[in-house]
Amino acid sequence: MEEEKRPYVPWDMVGSFMVQAFVKLGVPEADAKICADVLMESDRRGIESHGVNRFKPIYVDRIKKGILNPVTVVDVIRESPTTAVLDANDGMGMVASHQAMEMAIEKATKYGTACVAVRNSSHYGIAGYWASMATDRHMIGITGTNARPSIAPTFGVENMMGTNPLTIGLPSDEKYPFLIDCATSITQRGKLEYFAHIGKDTPAGMVIGRDGSALTDTNYILKALTTGEAALAPLGGIGEEMAGYKGYGYATAIEILSAALAGGNFMKSLTCYDKDDNLKPYHLGHFFIVINPDAFMGREVFEKTCGDILRTLRASEKAAGHDRIYTAGEKEWDMKEFRKDKGVPMGEAVQKEFMEVRDELGIDMVFPFE
Repeated sequence: MEEEKRPYVPWDMVGSFMVQAFVKLGVPEADAKICADVLMESDRRGIESHGVNRFKPIYVDRIKKGILNPVTVVDVIRESPTTAVLDANDGMGMVASHQAMEMAIEKATKYGTACVAVRNSSHYGIAGYWASMATDRHMIGITGTNARPSIAPTFGVENMMGTNPLTIGLPSDEKYPFLIDCATSITQRGKLEYFAHIGKDTPAGMVIGRDGSALTDTNYILKALTTGEAALAPLGGIGEEMAGYKGYGYATAIEILSAALAGGNFMKSLTCYDKDDNLKPYHLGHFFIVINPDAFMGREVFEKTCGDILRTLRASEKAAGHDRIYTAGEKEWDMKEFRKDKGVPMGEAVQKEFMEVRDELGIDMVFPFE
């Protein structure tokens, strides 16, 4: 692990603070604990693009603006033994997703497979959290979500689709599962927000301007993504030469599944502005699929085969200059082990946001970086 120059803030302090803040903003305590845990789990895994740095701008600020309901009322619109459609009523996406995944796991436990779709939701944190709920119970977890427009289609320059992750968690006989959790764009807004926090330019090829050029000024990009003057490139990159059409195709599939299964909104209708430029909720959609290996050849067969494949991959011949091959989820497991007794590394920008929220809400807490 690289040497960390930012101060670590203990997990229990960060969690307690966020829960207190959420509660003061009207979020029920049980829901607040779910939201705080999802955010911290992102940092535990080293996925800082979706961690506590998003606490204020994505959740606190949106509640205060009135475009995110602090009390999440989830309605069951339709249900069968193996499926369900839920309406989150513009509440906390992480709370609705927790309910949806629990429902899918329960159904898959009984019937082998299940799928639950959610509409009128909001940002649900790292997708890997939901897939991990299934792998923790020795099941396969698959999830995806749409998001506000960011990605341009191949040969296009207009941001049309969200970063739309396709996330798959597979239980193995090892101490950690196989877990692939990534956007269908080369990068995502959260990573760009992190770049802005640390003052880093965006690598060329990740973002395209309206004139077709590659953009690198991170602060400009974040503004331009909102105005439509910039768009994220799909996985593969700008154009067809590096197979950007593959990321474009996967992003489209996730957009369709996230919207069509639940009869929800999609693409340009997912912005936070109405036709008169007034703020409005995002109305995002998610889907959650759970597969129970016991309905096939059994948990032990699945997990051993999965483990054998992962071990064989890691044991294969290494490229020059590399002494280790990773499988998806392994680096995040290593980071979680490394940080478990340290806490959240917090840069100056996030420190400032935490103190602002604390002072505004009147929370009695002194952080170690003060």
